Amino acid sequence: MSRKLLPGKLVIATHNTGKLREIQALLAPYGMECLSAGELGLPEPAETGTTFVENALIKAHAAAKAANLPALADDSGLSVAALGGAPGVYTADWAEAAPFEGGPGRDWYMAMGKVEGKLAEQGPAAPRDCWFSCVLAIAWPDGAEATYEGRANGTLTWPPRGTMGFGYDPVFVPVGDTRTFAELDPEEKHAISHRADAFAKLVAEQFAG
Repeated sequence: MSRKLLPGKLVIATHNTGKLREIQALLAPYGMECLSAGELGLPEPAETGTTFVENALIKAHAAAKAANLPALADDSGLSVAALGGAPGVYTADWAEAAPFEGGPGRDWYMAMGKVEGKLAEQGPAAPRDCWFSCVLAIAWPDGAEATYEGRANGTLTWPPRGTMGFGYDPVFVPVGDTRTFAELDPEEKHAISHRADAFAKLVAEQFAG
């Protein structure tokens, strides 16, 4: 059994405000005081891993060491079956745009268009099955760690729809629904998302009993 998180301060190792909001909402019932890496001024480590697990652990360990507090990191992305699982761990890279003052630029509409363009190259019969993956990694300052993996299956739609969510949410229609993640209220998305799936596994081990 992995070490248990105790109520108190927990660094959320992200500079992504959308991810931070989702994780804070999921952690709210468990007595955790969430501090973001951004508000603590922590640098973003290079994500040199080739899997979601590796990248989540890189971020969690870097934040735990820098802040001397337990840290929770998320690494997630969209995989498209017809594209051989791409963009996968390179999900954010596909959104890289021109830098702006204060940090790198991310253009998610450009990224969604890139996915759609690559599908279009395969013709109208190309399957549109896809899935979101999420790995939540917890790291402690002494090097202890734990990981939890989640997944949400769906299909891609075009053009993008909805104004909620972030990333590729406007083109992702989860199985069993006709709306995109970006058209769902946050509470609805939290109930069925890849992050919620991973978080349920984290809760079962960290907070149950």
